[in-house]
Amino acid sequence: MNFMTASLKLRYICEHGNLLSSARGLAADETLNISISENNSPPILHLYNFKPAVIVGKYQDISSVINIEKCNKYHVEYNRRHTGGGTVFMNQDVVALGFGVSLDFPGISRSISKVFELASEIFINSLQKIGIKAKFKPKNDIEVNGKKIAGLSATVEDNNTLLFHSSILVDFDLEMMLELLKLPTEKLSDKGYGCFSRRMTTINKEIKTKITMQDMMKIIAESFSERLHLELFCEQFTDWEKNKINELEQNKYRSGDWIFSSRHVKQTMGKSLKKTKGGLLEVFSSKSGNLIDSIIITGDFFSTDKDIKLIENALRFTKFEKNEILNSLHKIWKENIIWGVTSEELTDIILNSVN
Repeated sequence: MNFMTASLKLRYICEHGNLLSSARGLAADETLNISISENNSPPILHLYNFKPAVIVGKYQDISSVINIEKCNKYHVEYNRRHTGGGTVFMNQDVVALGFGVSLDFPGISRSISKVFELASEIFINSLQKIGIKAKFKPKNDIEVNGKKIAGLSATVEDNNTLLFHSSILVDFDLEMMLELLKLPTEKLSDKGYGCFSRRMTTINKEIKTKITMQDMMKIIAESFSERLHLELFCEQFTDWEKNKINELEQNKYRSGDWIFSSRHVKQTMGKSLKKTKGGLLEVFSSKSGNLIDSIIITGDFFSTDKDIKLIENALRFTKFEKNEILNSLHKIWKENIIWGVTSEELTDIILNSVN
């Protein structure tokens, strides 16, 4: 891409006032990167609102983190996004954000931690404009006085693009979220908070005068423009992008194979769960004699499909012994292959998964 011309522009697609289904919104965001890769599009910022929906991260087992029965009872959608991280409850009072950009774009890093730092600067600046003092809390939260007000998620794609997701709480139905989600003990005590309900806040709780969703979206878009030194252009999706969105919506995000993907976890497999700096890791494994016959890694971490498959393939037929597992991992290990997780941590989780 010729950044001498394309980099001057930030395409801003705002769908305020038109609540999107989870399938439509997620399909639109995945299309951002495809359009950048295939159509040479400049960076694209997509801001919108979901119909009530619970969205899980790419590597999570949806049945273990969502109460499907309650979702159906309250007519709340559920789906799986294209990026890692944890579960979020979305509705008309939460700003949904998708941002797609080439990895060759000036100032964009391949490091997930650097991406989060950049995004946090933008959101902190947005909140500062309305009188809210916020800070970044690793691994992926924006906080106000120790309470979460926004969550960050990202993935680096094989087509040399970055897809960034976020949800910013303008208002929120905490009681509904707690009823819809299954929160393990490890998550409830995450980051030192004794009670999950005490670690969340909203924009409308933090300011004296309520802000409209449209105004908040405009402020966020302007902050992206300022931080990336790009001119903001309000646009709609092109006809090509609309066709791609329709295709992904029907063939992927409305497909049970995608939504309920757990990569065939068997009832006979052992299971281990641990909270790490990089997120909640859940490992399923089975043995043949003293060898790892099958292994599946899930959770709310950040990685890529390619790297997770690389790890799982490297571990197959490895002896269920600490040194043997470490040796297999070290052959393929690289920095942040699973962001924030060490090979020693993963080895301990695997050893505890023996059924």
